[in-house]
Amino acid sequence: MQSGFRSCLWSHRFALSALLWIGTVPAGAWAQAPTLATPSVRAGTSVVTTGNPLFRDRFTADPAPLVVGDRLYLYVGHDEAQRDEMFNMREWLVYSTSDMKTWTDHGPIMRATDFKWAKGDAWASQAIAKNGRFWFYAAVEHDDTHPGKAIAVAVADSPTGPFVDAKGAALITNEMTPKGTHSWEDIDPTVFTDDDGTTWIAWGNRNCYIAKLTADMVGIDGPITEITPPHFEEGPWLHKRGALYYLTYASLDRAKDRDEKVSYATAPSLQGPWTYRGELTGSGKYSFTIHPGIVQFKGNWYLFLHNAALAVGDQAGAIGRRAVTVEYLQYNPDGSMKPVVQTQAGVSVPPPRQALP
Repeated sequence: MQSGFRSCLWSHRFALSALLWIGTVPAGAWAQAPTLATPSVRAGTSVVTTGNPLFRDRFTADPAPLVVGDRLYLYVGHDEAQRDEMFNMREWLVYSTSDMKTWTDHGPIMRATDFKWAKGDAWASQAIAKNGRFWFYAAVEHDDTHPGKAIAVAVADSPTGPFVDAKGAALITNEMTPKGTHSWEDIDPTVFTDDDGTTWIAWGNRNCYIAKLTADMVGIDGPITEITPPHFEEGPWLHKRGALYYLTYASLDRAKDRDEKVSYATAPSLQGPWTYRGELTGSGKYSFTIHPGIVQFKGNWYLFLHNAALAVGDQAGAIGRRAVTVEYLQYNPDGSMKPVVQTQAGVSVPPPRQALP
């Protein structure tokens, strides 16, 4: 995403989105004006949410939820772009909640440069619990020994850290996926532990890859396999419900769309075959990018996303100034996910009634 071509492309698309954003808005969906920072109440480390976006004192992106006991932890990137900067992301933050209303702000948990071999760029991440520890996988910019984006792994004894580099080197580098022709192909890791205890990692931009992780969580066990579904752009997320596996991702139909949407595919196993199931939700307001994160928590399923509808002080939302949101996620009897409408109320109102699975 750092190349001149990519920057021009995304800047052009964002300008179109911001200036020409029209469209039919269903009842309860986004109003046209940006969301201002004032509606959220902050008291110390507590954030009381009143709808979307969740956190309104800073810009956040790339949400990755993790349930630990009776709390949900949400890992996000911190957008710090100034003026017309594209991306400026130096650290990852984590919040937690027990009720989806009051969130504890745990602050920064790690900086990209805590990986001594990385230049910077604290891009999308996901944490997972295994073997009594918490493993944090994230995309960063590698130093010149392995140019391009890479995937790092850190570890902690608590979901809020402190996290430290678990490997001392990148888990995945640009050379490991030679099919891609651009330097930011190896981004947006998602990790999932299957019923047999095997943990898998999927990632990618334009091409989607999957591989098993070694038992110690810091290596690749076996081949890297391409599983690119239709219109895949980036931001894959793996989860399972019942006997069905889901690959949800940021999609872009370049023939007709200017901004990413969220689509998904399903499979009987992580090794496929994957069946495309269509779009899950549309673009985030004013945002070229979108990034899904899915989790079940206390009886409800949730879809976390981001948009660029927040203004903080004199800074409006932009391609590099995004805001995390959340919506309820529901399923049809055949296992397909019901289309999601992005709303300002989010989960501050009760979920729609649905028959139990």
